[in-house]
Amino acid sequence: MVLYAWQIERHWVEVVSMKMPIEYLPKHLEGKTLMQISDLHTGRWVSNDYLISTFEEMRKYDPDFVVYTGDYVTYKNKKVLYDKLEEALQHCVKGRLGTIAVLGNHDYGVNWREPKVADSIVELMRSHQIVVLRNERIQIEGLTFIGLDDLWAGEFNASKAFENYDAAQANVVLSHNPDTCDLEVWQNYQGWILSGHTHGGQCKPPFLTPPVLPVKNKEYASGKIELSNQRTLYVNRGIGHSIPVRFNVRPEITIFELEKRK
Repeated sequence: MVLYAWQIERHWVEVVSMKMPIEYLPKHLEGKTLMQISDLHTGRWVSNDYLISTFEEMRKYDPDFVVYTGDYVTYKNKKVLYDKLEEALQHCVKGRLGTIAVLGNHDYGVNWREPKVADSIVELMRSHQIVVLRNERIQIEGLTFIGLDDLWAGEFNASKAFENYDAAQANVVLSHNPDTCDLEVWQNYQGWILSGHTHGGQCKPPFLTPPVLPVKNKEYASGKIELSNQRTLYVNRGIGHSIPVRFNVRPEITIFELEKRK
């Protein structure tokens, strides 16, 4: 079982497909696809060969949008392996219409308090034509992406991101840490929130919740969760890992098919 968790499951990516109903979605975006990729954790424990082969396989799906929801590196011993991230990004999946990202806690260096590390990662990602949103939003083809910066890094600012936003348009929120869903900051937002951060707990007994989760709200382990005020949270299990094992929690890439909410 140890050999399975160490050598097999942590590289056995599951492609999860589901519908994403969005209010006010433009007609021309109905049936388009949005791929969510999270928690690469390039560095010591995650093989770039694994990441690159995963990206190459996912490019076959030819997604219209791709969103990356944080933790692109594993920051250990005061060193970020930028070269590994650079190599992985050379092969990353991109959307035909747009590729958007937000940052996670590991992207902020030691104790999540080194903004210069985050700035370097953002510069690197933008050099690969990835739009990185830091409490900002961008509209692409009539779909607005609202990107929130990381909670643990102290950079989360929903007021800035939502300032003067139009609730009568199609919107999707990207927020690395799902605990942000419980903050009183959502300004009557109704729609999808795409997160990562938890890795699904990485290891869990069958039919039970994961014993270790890096969130206050233990209901936010993974998957689709219906929230109050017509919000829907999706917590992606990520493709990387912190420790090099997974058991009963396969790595995940999610493909959403956009449809108009009825």
